[in-house]
Amino acid sequence: MFNLVKGAVASAIGTQEPVYGPEAIHSVAEQAKKTPHTVLTKPDQKWLTPWTSCVETQTFYIHSDAGHLVFVQVIYSNVAITATAQFNTQIYFLDDDKTPRIWSSDPLSNYKFENEKYDLIADKVSITLNEDGSAYTIKSQLNLKSIVELTFTRTAPGFVVGDNGTTTYGTDPKNPWGTMRHSFWPRCTVTGHILTQHGSLDMKGAGMYVHALQGMKPHHAAARWNFCNFQSPNYSAVLMQFTTPPAYASTVVNVGGIVKDDKLLFASADSTAEHTKIKGDAEVNWPEPGEVKYTWKGVTDDGKEASAEIEGPLNDRLDRVDVMGELPGFIKSLATAAAGTRPYIYQYGAKMKLKLKIGEEEIEEEGQVFAEATFIS
Repeated sequence: MFNLVKGAVASAIGTQEPVYGPEAIHSVAEQAKKTPHTVLTKPDQKWLTPWTSCVETQTFYIHSDAGHLVFVQVIYSNVAITATAQFNTQIYFLDDDKTPRIWSSDPLSNYKFENEKYDLIADKVSITLNEDGSAYTIKSQLNLKSIVELTFTRTAPGFVVGDNGTTTYGTDPKNPWGTMRHSFWPRCTVTGHILTQHGSLDMKGAGMYVHALQGMKPHHAAARWNFCNFQSPNYSAVLMQFTTPPAYASTVVNVGGIVKDDKLLFASADSTAEHTKIKGDAEVNWPEPGEVKYTWKGVTDDGKEASAEIEGPLNDRLDRVDVMGELPGFIKSLATAAAGTRPYIYQYGAKMKLKLKIGEEEIEEEGQVFAEATFIS
């Protein structure tokens, strides 16, 4: 009971947590032993918006045919019962190293969750799900640097790992004091445009969508993150890995899956993200990766053992995002009370090969990777 009280206080006001140990973390990998993954249905797409401290995001990633690497994101955060929402757009010009990225981040006014919490509506912004749950329409006129009108259409099944995609925190599994959940649409088609100072950018291309919930203070839930989004002509691969702080035994949790065209080949908690070469970042003293290796393992619906890997150099980073500097309004308040919290997100775009083995069949296909390595505490 004392640990539960300490956890609740830490979650509410941002104090540094004591060491609870491995018994206070219940990884989604435990569910995945019996149920490797569950295909999403429309009700799974609702915003969750718990009343406790949380950060919930919908993030739409685009690999455009024109050579743009983009994400559009809405963030809902509830800190000490003070709820805010933010709309972010980031555009990289992969085929033009002279044009700097476009980054816009703006608070939402008069936001609300409508249509049974499938949609988010705010002044000059809307993110709406269609009737059959297969497509999102994203519109924003909030920032003149990036006026957004996009449609994301799911072309392969969405999934969560395990029964519900959720890792829980707390010494009583039936009454957790925190959660971490990810659901994915790993392969989508994207249409639409983003109007910028460089003109109207055609966003036609491949997309991936992830809905994430950190149902506690983010710096209490995870100390480090790795993320891989791979898109090629026929395949998609997504991997999300986080490592908890020492309070939860520095536990590593992985979720990921592989898609071919309109078919989910497999998804599981049996994946890895490894920094195989470290180049370091002396300026902010984080071990920035130079090369990476991502792996996936699972079983297809017809019972075949399957595995995949992506490995190679990350080349020069696209950006190093100082989270505290970029988003002081709603992120800094999450971390100011936590000693040693210095969140930086390293972002990369690189050509790599997916090497896939299904039974005795081996396949290779080159595609575009968008990768992130995040260091928090």
